[in-house]
Amino acid sequence: MIIKPIKNYDRVLSVPGDKSITHRAVMFGALTEGITVVRGALLGADCLSTIDCIRKLGAEIEIKSDGEKIVTVKGGLKFGKEKIKLDVGNSGTTIRLLAGVLTGFEGLHAELNGDESIKRRPMKRVVEPLRLMGADIECLGGDGFAPLIIRGKRLKGIDYTMPVASAQVKSAILLAGLNADGETVVREKLVSRNHTEIMLRGMGAKIKENRGQGDGETAVRAERSVLKAVDITVPGDISSAAFPAVLAAVQGKVVLKNVGVNPTRDGLLDVLRAAGVRVNHGVVSSQVRGDEIDEPVADITIEKAALKPFVIQGDVIPRLIDEIPALAVLACFAKGKSIIKDAAELKVKESNRIDTVVGMVNSLGGFATATPDGMIVDGKGYLDGGIIDAKGDHRIAMGGAVALALSKNGGKVIGRECADVSYPGFFEIVL
Repeated sequence: MIIKPIKNYDRVLSVPGDKSITHRAVMFGALTEGITVVRGALLGADCLSTIDCIRKLGAEIEIKSDGEKIVTVKGGLKFGKEKIKLDVGNSGTTIRLLAGVLTGFEGLHAELNGDESIKRRPMKRVVEPLRLMGADIECLGGDGFAPLIIRGKRLKGIDYTMPVASAQVKSAILLAGLNADGETVVREKLVSRNHTEIMLRGMGAKIKENRGQGDGETAVRAERSVLKAVDITVPGDISSAAFPAVLAAVQGKVVLKNVGVNPTRDGLLDVLRAAGVRVNHGVVSSQVRGDEIDEPVADITIEKAALKPFVIQGDVIPRLIDEIPALAVLACFAKGKSIIKDAAELKVKESNRIDTVVGMVNSLGGFATATPDGMIVDGKGYLDGGIIDAKGDHRIAMGGAVALALSKNGGKVIGRECADVSYPGFFEIVL
C-alpha cells in the first residue's frame, strides 16, 4: 500500500478494544456456567483465534460485529476423550493462556498449534512452571516449542518467582492455580500487566495481590475457585493508541477517546512526556465491567511539540513493550540519541522486533543500531521515506505506515494486511 506524507494531523479517534482484555474476557467467560457479554471487544485476527478455540472446547459464542462489537459467551467447556486440535493462529496470548486453562482439566486431551511464527516463539517459559504444578505437557516442536500436547491432570499449587516479566506466563500459572490443590503464588520483580488478576477477582476468583513487599517484589496468590459470569466492557487499547499518538506528536493533535490507562500499561504516556510531547490526561474514570471488574479509562489529548531524545529502560519496559515500534519512530524525529534497553523480550514477539524495528528505521533513511537488549536511534529530525516489509508483524506494519506518513517522500508498506491482528481498518481509520 502506498502511504503519502501527512502535512497536518488533526483527529478525534476511538481506538479498537484492548486486545489483552478481549482475550481474557472470552476465555474466562467460557470457564463459568453462565452468560458473559463482552462489549467493545476487539475482533482482530488474534482474538478471533481465541474465539475459535473456545468454540471447539464446547462453549457457545455469538458475535455482533455491526456497530458496537459484542461477543456473548455461554460458558461451560465440553469435551470427550478424543484429542481436540486447537489452532491459535498467530496469537501468543491464546496458546500460553489456554495452556494454563486446560492443563488442570482431568480427562482432556488437546493439541495447541499455530502458524510458523507461533512455532518459533518460546513456550518453555510457560511449560516449565506448569510442569512443576504436575501438568502433562509435551512440546512436539523440540525444546520448548509448539505444537503443545496437553493431557489434563490433577494439579498442585506452587510458589514461583518469574525469571522475566511476562503477563502471559503469570496468567497461565494463575489460571492453572484456579484448578489446583493448595495455594499458587507468582512473584515478580518487575510488575507485568495485571488484567488477569483484575478480571478474575471481579468474577469471584480467590485472588490476592501483595504489591511492593520488601525489595519491591509483587506476589499474586490464587486458590481453587469457581468463576461467575459477568458483563464486561472493554476499554480502548493503549497499544493501538500509540500509533496515532506518534503521528500527532510530530505533526498535529489527536484526541483518543476512552483509552485504557491501567497503571501496568501506561508507560507510553510517561515516554511521550519525557520526549517533550504535550499530553493532556483527561479525568480517569473507573469504568465498571461486571461487579468489581474495574479498568481505569480516560480521554487523552496528544499535541505536537519540540521533541527531545529519551531513554526507555528498567521497570517501564513491561508497561510499554508493545509500543516500542511506535516510539522508535518518534525517536527519529527527536534530534539526538534515544536509547531503548532492558528490552530483550522484543526478540520473541511476532518478529524479532529489535531487528525488524532497526531495519524499518534504517530503510527509511534513519539511523538505528541494534544492541543485545534494545536499540539506539540517532534521530536527525526527519525520515526520507521508502519501502517497509511488515514481515507478518502487525506492529511493524503500523509503525512503518506511521513513519512513512511522517516522512518527506512517503512510500510503500508490503504486507499491510497483518495490521488486522490488532487494529482492523487501521490504514483507512488512522491515516
